[in-house]
Amino acid sequence: MFRLLILGGTQFLGRHLVEAAVARHHQVTLFTRGKTNPALFPQIERLVGDRAGDLRALTGRRWDAVIDTSGYVPRLVRHAALTLEGAVGHYTFVSSISVYSAPLPRGLDEAHPIATRLDDPSTEEIQPSTYGPLKARAETAVDAILPGRTLIIRPGLIVGPHDPSDRFSYWPWRLARGGAVLAPGRQRAPIQVIDGRDLAHWMVAMAESQATGTYNAAGPAAPITMADLLKTGRSALGADADLHWVDDAFLLQQGIGIDRGMPAETLPLWLPAREKVLAGLFAIDSRRAIAAGLKFRPLADTFRDTADWLGTRDPTRSWRTGLSLEREAVLLAAWRQGQLADHSAAKRAR
Repeated sequence: MFRLLILGGTQFLGRHLVEAAVARHHQVTLFTRGKTNPALFPQIERLVGDRAGDLRALTGRRWDAVIDTSGYVPRLVRHAALTLEGAVGHYTFVSSISVYSAPLPRGLDEAHPIATRLDDPSTEEIQPSTYGPLKARAETAVDAILPGRTLIIRPGLIVGPHDPSDRFSYWPWRLARGGAVLAPGRQRAPIQVIDGRDLAHWMVAMAESQATGTYNAAGPAAPITMADLLKTGRSALGADADLHWVDDAFLLQQGIGIDRGMPAETLPLWLPAREKVLAGLFAIDSRRAIAAGLKFRPLADTFRDTADWLGTRDPTRSWRTGLSLEREAVLLAAWRQGQLADHSAAKRAR
């Protein structure tokens, strides 16, 4: 029996990892603080501690592999890796494509340089400007402590049921409501998303095989566009939604921003053409992971399953990104008015 330790495991990707491991009949142990979804997985062994200081529950034990889903601060990641150095045969660290140095070219692969520089080298504060460098330093720490036994996974945007970020979930919610939907930017803008369940099943299989090295993990396998994504969602949900494509310049003029985890009006998955630094954000090369067995379920399934899960959430919960229906209606009205004015001006010029 394969003994798997998961650092985290009760939120989003972590819970999908637990479900994937249990489905493969592995013996799973969770290490958590006991604060997030404490009643989840009552049948699974749970060790309680805090990687910020109390790792005593991890001592005196042995596992075949560990998957670290909750490592953000290099010092704490290093502490966990040192604690587990002699207790695990294999260490999987969940990193991010945010580790890559900007600008991000289209087709970026694992050989692209990573950014470890921090304006304040001592900072442990996680914010958009520090998240990538902190993750990059954490990668380096794990690999230095367990050389030849480390698997680094750099996912793109992880989506699907239980996603707390709302970066994808906004779209099944909005499409399902129907009516005039503000579709942002260029119809042919590239988009990449990976269902957390697909990522989890592949990661557990990679841990089983003791795979090592670094892998980008973004999907799907064939390129899709923003239009593909929204039309697929509309069809999958049987939604009576009319897509109104609104161009980048208008949205920027109206103060709409791209989603960087900041508290501002944003539209998830929208990347304006002028964002040259992030041009490759949704055009990551994941061929290495695909060759190693990463597979993707149909995007329509992810839309349907996410919509079903959204139906179980508290309806009064505030969205972390996206537009309110009222704000969307105001923007669409202003857009149509501007289009009519432009059309009239062009007609007069003739």
